[in-house]
Amino acid sequence: MPKFFLPLCLVFSFWLLAGCGIIDMFYLPPAEDTAQELYEAGNDAMSEKNYVRAVEYYNKLRDTYPFSPYTIEAELSLADAYYLDEEYVLAAETYKDFESLHPRHKAIPYVVYQTGMSLLKQFRSIDRATTILEDAYNNFKRVCEMYPDTPYVLSAQENMLKCRKLMAEHELYIADVFWHMKKYGVARNRYDYIVNNFQDVPEVCDHAKEKGLAAYHLHLEDEAKGIREKREGSWKNWFKWL
Repeated sequence: MPKFFLPLCLVFSFWLLAGCGIIDMFYLPPAEDTAQELYEAGNDAMSEKNYVRAVEYYNKLRDTYPFSPYTIEAELSLADAYYLDEEYVLAAETYKDFESLHPRHKAIPYVVYQTGMSLLKQFRSIDRATTILEDAYNNFKRVCEMYPDTPYVLSAQENMLKCRKLMAEHELYIADVFWHMKKYGVARNRYDYIVNNFQDVPEVCDHAKEKGLAAYHLHLEDEAKGIREKREGSWKNWFKWL
Protein backbone atom coordinates (compact mmCIF):
# COMPACT_ATOMS: atom_id res chain seq x y z
CA MET A 1 0.00 0.00 0.00
CA PRO A 2 1.43 3.39 -0.94
CA LYS A 3 2.65 5.46 2.00
CA PHE A 4 0.49 8.41 1.10
CA PHE A 5 -2.76 6.39 0.97
CA LEU A 6 -3.55 6.50 4.71
CA PRO A 7 -3.05 10.28 5.07
CA LEU A 8 -5.13 10.76 1.93
CA CYS A 9 -7.97 8.74 3.45
CA LEU A 10 -7.79 10.80 6.63
CA VAL A 11 -7.92 14.05 4.68
CA PHE A 12 -10.86 12.79 2.63
CA SER A 13 -12.71 11.75 5.81
CA PHE A 14 -12.21 15.15 7.44
CA TRP A 15 -13.34 16.86 4.24
CA LEU A 16 -16.45 14.68 4.10
CA LEU A 17 -17.36 15.46 7.71
CA ALA A 18 -16.73 19.15 7.22
CA GLY A 19 -18.75 19.10 4.06
CA CYS A 20 -21.68 17.52 5.86
CA GLY A 21 -21.44 20.24 8.50
CA ILE A 22 -21.46 22.92 5.86
CA ILE A 23 -24.44 21.31 4.14
CA ASP A 24 -26.29 21.10 7.45
CA MET A 25 -25.51 24.74 8.17
CA PHE A 26 -26.90 25.98 4.87
CA TYR A 27 -29.69 23.55 4.09
CA LEU A 28 -31.08 22.22 7.37
CA PRO A 29 -33.43 24.39 9.49
CA PRO A 30 -31.95 25.77 12.71
CA ALA A 31 -32.83 24.02 15.94
CA GLU A 32 -36.00 25.29 17.56
CA ASP A 33 -35.73 27.14 20.85
CA THR A 34 -37.11 25.12 23.72
CA ALA A 35 -40.16 26.25 25.68
CA GLN A 36 -37.95 27.19 28.60
CA GLU A 37 -35.63 29.24 26.37
CA LEU A 38 -38.55 31.15 24.86
CA TYR A 39 -40.03 31.81 28.29
CA GLU A 40 -36.74 33.05 29.69
CA ALA A 41 -36.14 35.21 26.61
CA GLY A 42 -39.57 36.77 27.09
CA ASN A 43 -38.81 37.44 30.75
CA ASP A 44 -35.49 39.02 29.82
CA ALA A 45 -37.26 41.29 27.34
CA MET A 46 -39.77 42.25 30.05
CA SER A 47 -36.97 43.17 32.46
CA GLU A 48 -35.49 45.36 29.72
CA LYS A 49 -38.95 46.94 29.16
CA ASN A 50 -38.89 45.73 25.57
CA TYR A 51 -42.54 44.73 25.67
CA VAL A 52 -42.97 44.29 21.92
CA ARG A 53 -40.15 41.74 21.89
CA ALA A 54 -41.58 40.03 24.96
CA VAL A 55 -44.94 39.67 23.21
CA GLU A 56 -43.19 37.97 20.28
CA TYR A 57 -41.48 35.43 22.54
CA TYR A 58 -44.59 34.65 24.58
CA ASN A 59 -46.76 34.28 21.49
CA LYS A 60 -44.19 31.98 19.87
CA LEU A 61 -44.07 29.88 23.02
CA ARG A 62 -47.85 29.66 23.16
CA ASP A 63 -48.14 28.70 19.49
CA THR A 64 -45.24 26.26 19.39
CA TYR A 65 -45.63 24.55 22.77
CA PRO A 66 -49.32 24.84 23.73
CA PHE A 67 -49.06 22.07 26.35
CA SER A 68 -45.80 23.10 27.99
CA PRO A 69 -45.90 23.98 31.70
CA TYR A 70 -44.22 27.26 30.73
CA THR A 71 -47.10 28.20 28.45
CA ILE A 72 -49.58 29.03 31.21
CA GLU A 73 -47.17 31.47 32.82
CA ALA A 74 -46.34 32.89 29.39
CA GLU A 75 -50.02 33.56 28.73
CA LEU A 76 -50.26 35.63 31.90
CA SER A 77 -47.00 37.41 31.13
CA LEU A 78 -48.31 38.14 27.64
CA ALA A 79 -51.27 40.02 29.13
CA ASP A 80 -48.89 41.93 31.41
CA ALA A 81 -46.69 42.84 28.44
CA TYR A 82 -49.67 44.27 26.56
CA TYR A 83 -50.73 46.22 29.65
CA LEU A 84 -47.27 47.68 30.29
CA ASP A 85 -47.04 48.61 26.60
CA GLU A 86 -50.37 50.48 27.03
CA GLU A 87 -52.14 48.16 24.60
CA TYR A 88 -55.13 48.09 26.89
CA VAL A 89 -57.64 46.52 24.50
CA LEU A 90 -55.34 43.56 23.86
CA ALA A 91 -54.48 43.38 27.55
CA ALA A 92 -58.13 43.15 28.60
CA GLU A 93 -58.83 40.47 25.99
CA THR A 94 -55.78 38.44 27.03
CA TYR A 95 -56.58 38.64 30.74
CA LYS A 96 -60.16 37.52 30.01
CA ASP A 97 -58.87 34.63 27.88
CA PHE A 98 -56.55 33.58 30.69
CA GLU A 99 -59.40 33.51 33.19
CA SER A 100 -61.56 31.47 30.80
CA LEU A 101 -58.78 28.94 30.18
CA HIS A 102 -57.49 28.69 33.75
CA PRO A 103 -60.35 29.61 36.13
CA ARG A 104 -58.69 27.88 39.12
CA HIS A 105 -55.25 29.41 38.69
CA LYS A 106 -53.84 31.05 41.82
CA ALA A 107 -53.38 34.34 39.94
CA ILE A 108 -57.09 34.77 39.10
CA PRO A 109 -57.67 37.58 41.68
CA TYR A 110 -54.82 39.50 40.05
CA VAL A 111 -56.18 38.71 36.59
CA VAL A 112 -59.67 40.00 37.44
CA TYR A 113 -58.18 43.16 38.94
CA GLN A 114 -55.95 43.73 35.91
CA THR A 115 -58.92 43.21 33.59
CA GLY A 116 -60.66 46.04 35.40
CA MET A 117 -57.58 48.25 35.13
CA SER A 118 -57.22 47.53 31.41
CA LEU A 119 -60.85 48.51 30.85
CA LEU A 120 -60.65 51.62 33.02
CA LYS A 121 -57.58 52.88 31.16
CA GLN A 122 -59.45 52.62 27.85
CA PHE A 123 -61.92 55.31 28.93
CA ARG A 124 -60.97 58.63 27.40
CA SER A 125 -63.49 61.38 28.29
CA ILE A 126 -66.90 61.96 29.85
CA ASP A 127 -68.54 62.65 26.50
CA ARG A 128 -68.08 58.97 25.56
CA ALA A 129 -70.32 56.02 26.39
CA THR A 130 -69.69 54.51 29.82
CA THR A 131 -70.26 50.83 29.01
CA ILE A 132 -66.56 50.11 29.43
CA LEU A 133 -66.61 51.81 32.84
CA GLU A 134 -69.47 49.60 33.95
CA ASP A 135 -67.49 46.54 32.86
CA ALA A 136 -64.43 47.79 34.77
CA TYR A 137 -66.56 48.50 37.85
CA ASN A 138 -67.97 44.97 37.80
CA ASN A 139 -64.48 43.47 37.69
CA PHE A 140 -63.35 45.54 40.67
CA LYS A 141 -66.53 44.57 42.49
CA ARG A 142 -65.79 40.89 41.84
CA VAL A 143 -62.37 41.31 43.40
CA CYS A 144 -63.92 42.78 46.56
CA GLU A 145 -66.71 40.24 46.83
CA MET A 146 -64.96 37.04 45.74
CA TYR A 147 -61.38 37.65 46.89
CA PRO A 148 -61.68 39.85 50.00
CA ASP A 149 -58.41 38.60 51.51
CA THR A 150 -56.22 39.53 48.56
CA PRO A 151 -53.96 42.63 48.42
CA TYR A 152 -55.96 44.03 45.48
CA VAL A 153 -59.11 44.87 47.46
CA LEU A 154 -58.19 48.35 48.66
CA SER A 155 -57.15 49.52 45.21
CA ALA A 156 -60.22 47.86 43.69
CA GLN A 157 -62.46 49.82 46.08
CA GLU A 158 -60.75 53.08 45.11
CA ASN A 159 -61.18 52.31 41.44
CA MET A 160 -64.85 51.46 41.94
CA LEU A 161 -65.36 54.99 43.27
CA LYS A 162 -63.39 56.38 40.33
CA CYS A 163 -65.61 54.51 37.87
CA ARG A 164 -68.74 55.74 39.60
CA LYS A 165 -67.53 59.32 39.57
CA LEU A 166 -66.76 59.17 35.86
CA MET A 167 -70.18 57.65 35.15
CA ALA A 168 -71.85 60.40 37.20
CA GLU A 169 -69.86 63.09 35.40
CA HIS A 170 -70.93 61.57 32.09
CA GLU A 171 -74.60 61.83 33.08
CA LEU A 172 -74.02 65.41 34.27
CA TYR A 173 -72.41 66.26 30.94
CA ILE A 174 -75.50 65.03 29.07
CA ALA A 175 -77.84 66.91 31.40
CA ASP A 176 -75.83 70.11 30.89
CA VAL A 177 -76.06 69.66 27.11
CA PHE A 178 -79.85 69.71 27.36
CA TRP A 179 -79.62 72.68 29.73
CA HIS A 180 -77.63 74.70 27.20
CA MET A 181 -80.11 73.69 24.51
CA LYS A 182 -82.78 75.17 26.81
CA LYS A 183 -84.60 71.86 26.97
CA TYR A 184 -85.16 72.29 30.67
CA GLY A 185 -87.71 69.52 31.09
CA VAL A 186 -85.37 66.88 29.68
CA ALA A 187 -82.43 68.37 31.59
CA ARG A 188 -84.38 68.21 34.83
CA ASN A 189 -85.11 64.50 34.27
CA ARG A 190 -81.41 63.88 33.72
CA TYR A 191 -80.44 65.77 36.87
CA ASP A 192 -83.04 63.83 38.85
CA TYR A 193 -81.58 60.58 37.50
CA ILE A 194 -78.17 61.56 38.87
CA VAL A 195 -79.66 62.45 42.27
CA ASN A 196 -81.47 59.12 42.47
CA ASN A 197 -78.63 56.90 41.23
CA PHE A 198 -75.36 58.49 42.30
CA GLN A 199 -75.69 59.20 46.00
CA ASP A 200 -72.23 57.66 46.39
CA VAL A 201 -70.77 60.58 44.40
CA PRO A 202 -71.95 63.48 46.63
CA GLU A 203 -70.13 66.31 44.86
CA VAL A 204 -71.81 65.49 41.54
CA CYS A 205 -75.11 64.59 43.20
CA ASP A 206 -75.34 67.91 45.09
CA HIS A 207 -74.58 69.90 41.95
CA ALA A 208 -77.20 67.96 40.00
CA LYS A 209 -79.76 68.62 42.72
CA GLU A 210 -79.23 72.39 42.45
CA LYS A 211 -79.30 72.35 38.65
CA GLY A 212 -82.38 70.11 38.68
CA LEU A 213 -84.28 72.59 40.84
CA ALA A 214 -83.31 75.47 38.58
CA ALA A 215 -84.25 73.46 35.49
CA TYR A 216 -87.63 72.72 37.05
CA HIS A 217 -88.42 76.43 37.55
CA LEU A 218 -87.21 77.32 34.07
CA HIS A 219 -89.33 74.53 32.63
CA LEU A 220 -92.40 75.90 34.44
CA GLU A 221 -91.64 79.37 33.07
CA ASP A 222 -91.39 77.97 29.55
CA GLU A 223 -94.68 76.15 29.94
CA ALA A 224 -96.40 79.29 31.29
CA LYS A 225 -94.91 81.33 28.47
CA GLY A 226 -96.17 78.80 25.95
CA ILE A 227 -99.67 78.86 27.40
CA ARG A 228 -99.65 82.67 27.45
CA GLU A 229 -98.46 82.91 23.85
CA LYS A 230 -101.04 80.40 22.76
CA ARG A 231 -103.83 82.33 24.53
CA GLU A 232 -102.65 85.68 23.18
CA GLY A 233 -102.32 84.15 19.74
CA SER A 234 -105.95 82.98 19.83
CA TRP A 235 -107.10 86.54 20.77
CA LYS A 236 -105.06 88.01 17.93
CA ASN A 237 -106.64 85.56 15.50
CA TRP A 238 -110.11 86.49 16.79
CA PHE A 239 -109.41 90.22 16.20
CA LYS A 240 -108.09 89.45 12.72
CA TRP A 241 -111.36 87.64 11.97
CA LEU A 242 -113.24 90.75 12.98
